[in-house]
Amino acid sequence: MRLLTVGTNEAGQRLDKLLAKYLNQAGKGFLYKMLRKKNITLNGKKCDGSERLKEGDEIRLFLADETIEKFSGSREPLSPTASKQPAGPPLSIVYEDDHILLLNKPVGILSQKAKETDISMVEMVISYLLDSGQLREEELKTFRPSVCNRLDRNTSGLIAAGKTLAGLQMLSRVLKDRTIQKYYLCIVAGCLKESRRVEGFLKKDEKTNRVTVFQSEVPGSSPIATSYVPLQENGRFTLLKVELLTGRTHQIRAHLASLGHPIAGDHKYGSPPVNEQLKKAYGISSQLLHSWKFIMPRTLDEPFTYLSGKEFTANLPEKFEKMAKAERLL
Repeated sequence: MRLLTVGTNEAGQRLDKLLAKYLNQAGKGFLYKMLRKKNITLNGKKCDGSERLKEGDEIRLFLADETIEKFSGSREPLSPTASKQPAGPPLSIVYEDDHILLLNKPVGILSQKAKETDISMVEMVISYLLDSGQLREEELKTFRPSVCNRLDRNTSGLIAAGKTLAGLQMLSRVLKDRTIQKYYLCIVAGCLKESRRVEGFLKKDEKTNRVTVFQSEVPGSSPIATSYVPLQENGRFTLLKVELLTGRTHQIRAHLASLGHPIAGDHKYGSPPVNEQLKKAYGISSQLLHSWKFIMPRTLDEPFTYLSGKEFTANLPEKFEKMAKAERLL
């Protein structure tokens, strides 16, 4: 017999949904048969799987240990340590509480893995929570902490992760409804002196993973809006503060490039001569685009009222800061 006690991250869901996660190699037919035969009970009583779970509920599995192990095999490695893969660089934590993590993602790290062998920010977060004792391997069968916003592999800066179900839900909600304000810093080629809000239509080519910006709507395109404020310029480059008003793939990079001001170091949408110059002078080999500041919504519901209106910033990468100072942009 195995006893499962419903925790904060499992509460609120149906019993059959939790069982499908915990015994993820078992078919639905097997689970409902075990429920009918009272081989699985809830708080000592017969159940049918439709019950909505509450924190502290007790689920008893009257199954052999071999059966439980057979049916609870993970579909994927639970953590970098479990898969014997390196956990990546240490997390750069900007802010942490019981529910959320705000991290400064380095250049070169994926937000979420693209293939089985990748180490992404998700695996790094899980590894950190396991190593710090905030998470147990057993809990990963029914709940997985995750990041809530994505940055391109070679874009640095703030990325938000939920440590608990409540944290994940809150972050996902404010990101989706865009009540959280997100600001980026970037260095672009050319001189920009005036603040602007620019709009257009973006279309993605799935085969090449490139996007194109159009002034008018074309079939398959989505509307985009980007706002920028020049902070400093030297005649050759401009340091911009950018607010992402819509969130599309490669939006900032492609939108600025379409205006004739590509981001320095961007090999997909940028200027090859400018990129070569920066590589020789400063060793820069990726776009100088940094997720710099989050401003939380003015009013958040419980239990997140303490975060209402809070601002968080992430330090610039070393090469970004070095180039900006050398070019008198900082």
